[in-house]
Amino acid sequence: MAKITFTASTTNRIDKILTDYFKTQQTPFSRTKVQKLIIAGQAQVNNQVVRANSLGKIGDQIIIELPESKASALTPMAMLLTILYEDEYLMVIDKPNNLVVHPAPGHQDDTLVNALLAHGVDWSTASGEQRPGIVHRIDRQTTGVLIIVKNDFVHQQLQEQIQTKQLQRRYLALVYGKITEKQAKIYAPIGRDPNNRKKMTITAKNSKKAVTNILVIERFNDYTYIECELETGRTHQIRVHLKYINHPIVGDPLYGTSAGKKESFGQYLHAYQLTFVHPVTKKFMTITAKLPQEFERRLAILRTKG
Repeated sequence: MAKITFTASTTNRIDKILTDYFKTQQTPFSRTKVQKLIIAGQAQVNNQVVRANSLGKIGDQIIIELPESKASALTPMAMLLTILYEDEYLMVIDKPNNLVVHPAPGHQDDTLVNALLAHGVDWSTASGEQRPGIVHRIDRQTTGVLIIVKNDFVHQQLQEQIQTKQLQRRYLALVYGKITEKQAKIYAPIGRDPNNRKKMTITAKNSKKAVTNILVIERFNDYTYIECELETGRTHQIRVHLKYINHPIVGDPLYGTSAGKKESFGQYLHAYQLTFVHPVTKKFMTITAKLPQEFERRLAILRTKG
């Protein structure tokens, strides 16, 4: 293990002192990662093992041991990625349809993470070995904007923006039925479906607050084209909320209609816009991804039918 020794220049919790120290280094660690190191007994203050909430004082000698980085068990796989923006700190891509973001039980290869490993970049490690660079995710059949990060400091800053709603996510969706309201707010808590662990559902039991804003863009005979803006980021949130108001997304394989599940394209849900403050340059950034051609064609066909 690599060992780092330094003298505390402030009085604060040990995890905060260490997090602030690593922010000054070339490879900063997130507070979550620092806390894991402390829990593993790899941090000492004046030669005494401490807890994350232990208080450190000015002049204390702090030692932290860093484990050797492990070789990833994941297989790099070359894959063409559509890059919307990239600098030395982060990358924003336009995720295609039918691409899983990170490995999961039953799906270890052909994911975005496998492609990232072949990209020749040291991605952030704050989300664990199976999710290098991944700060947020979108579902397999959801297309559009996704941020990938290159160090733990940027990762931590973007996670904080998600939690404080500074990072805004807007989606476009084609749903069944005609939504009569011009705009609406769906406020319904989401939790795991007790009858199907692969699904989420609206429930008051073991659930979390979930809020989705919708704006009608265009109405057709039996469909509505809408924009969705997330106030929270629960698993399958938009899909579950739209099913809840009886307007499921066209082609949704899990929450859609039986007929919709036969759609060759998959679900018509597109993460079209992401707005955030760049963690390093502090610039206000808005990045947009065009609708997939299949989505555009479907809208064009519906417009001809009225």
